[in-house]
Amino acid sequence: MKHLAASILLLATLSASAQTRSAKKSPSLTEAKPESVGMSAERLARIDQMLEAAISEDDIPGAVALVARKGKIVYWKAFGSADVETGRKFKRDDIFRIASQTKAITSTAVMTLWERGLFRLDDPISKWIPEFKNPQVLKDFHYGDTTYTTVPASREVTVRDLITHSSGVGYGVIDGDERFRMIYEKAGITDLYTTEDITIEESVRKLAALPLHHNPGEKFTYSEGLDVLGYFIEVVSGQPFDAYLRDHVLGPLGMDDTWFYLPDDKASRLVPVQHLSDDGTWTRFPVTFYDPEYPRKGAKRFFSGGAGLSSTAKDYATFLQMYLNNGELGGTRVLSRTTVQPIMDAQVHDFRIGEDYGLAFGLIDEVGAAQGGQGSDGTFEWGGYFNTQYFADPDEQLIGILMKQTQGTRSDDTGWQFRVLALAAVDD
Repeated sequence: MKHLAASILLLATLSASAQTRSAKKSPSLTEAKPESVGMSAERLARIDQMLEAAISEDDIPGAVALVARKGKIVYWKAFGSADVETGRKFKRDDIFRIASQTKAITSTAVMTLWERGLFRLDDPISKWIPEFKNPQVLKDFHYGDTTYTTVPASREVTVRDLITHSSGVGYGVIDGDERFRMIYEKAGITDLYTTEDITIEESVRKLAALPLHHNPGEKFTYSEGLDVLGYFIEVVSGQPFDAYLRDHVLGPLGMDDTWFYLPDDKASRLVPVQHLSDDGTWTRFPVTFYDPEYPRKGAKRFFSGGAGLSSTAKDYATFLQMYLNNGELGGTRVLSRTTVQPIMDAQVHDFRIGEDYGLAFGLIDEVGAAQGGQGSDGTFEWGGYFNTQYFADPDEQLIGILMKQTQGTRSDDTGWQFRVLALAAVDD
């Protein structure tokens, strides 16, 4: 009875107050002249030249690029063809499948529940998803029939393990280990997203029965941990994941163009995924292990916390600005400054050269900053499977977002070039 009363009280509290008002009131992102926030318009114009050259050389069909500094958008342009087959040109407000850029938003939702005191980051996930009890680590694998043996893991998988990609959970068809690709395929695990009639609960419960790459907390292994946490959010909050995200992150920030499944009045703005065909022309990407028509069609029941959202350059810049503001935007506090701090602290060190991983983002460290062109120590960044990239530099109060929608490109250096050019446009 005590637990039932607590659950009822929790649901009432969550529904009554999505996020709180703040004594601080940072303005929403608006456009301004570059010089007003210490940026050079002449240097920002180099981004035009770089992207136009990449389009002419068929490295990309087009892109939308956005740069903001000190809460002001100083560069926001569209280039090239959003759909070569129809002749449709890119527009600034086009909607992109942001794939793994979803992870930071899901992590943020997790932390809104954490700062309510509902769980500890080092609590075992089996407390909410019992199928994760007594995890096993892969020992031997037989390629002939895909059977395998396991040994008990050294400890339980925790919430922190899942949010930092150190749980040992894998990533199915895009896993770096062929054994896990075969194991996940046989078990019917859903990667990225799907138009099929399945829920994250169904997929996560199947995933929980499979072996881990390694003992929890041992090292960084990119994983479906954020899908697990999407279902975890449902269990803890009592809401469907998409509804919780809308109520507690997307809605309060005014991110009205960010969805798992697009409303009918927004679906026409979704950019198709394109690839360079054998004859050297850009064409729509075919159906592979995912249907590129997601998120416009299908059962619309699978809310992938690791890869399922679609968004715009401005919406994602709004999300990043909230973090640069230490958890607040427009007078709404999504996260406390004291919550943002551990999110931005290194949890997994040196998961790649010059970069640590926090509780939501990759974090450029001193080595990465010294390499140049990546931002200051503490810059947070990531990207998405369909060739989208972002970074935010707290020292410079600078945001850069480059949205494309391609797979199987011949070559594409626009991601790192864009970051170098945006940083080099600082002029104060």
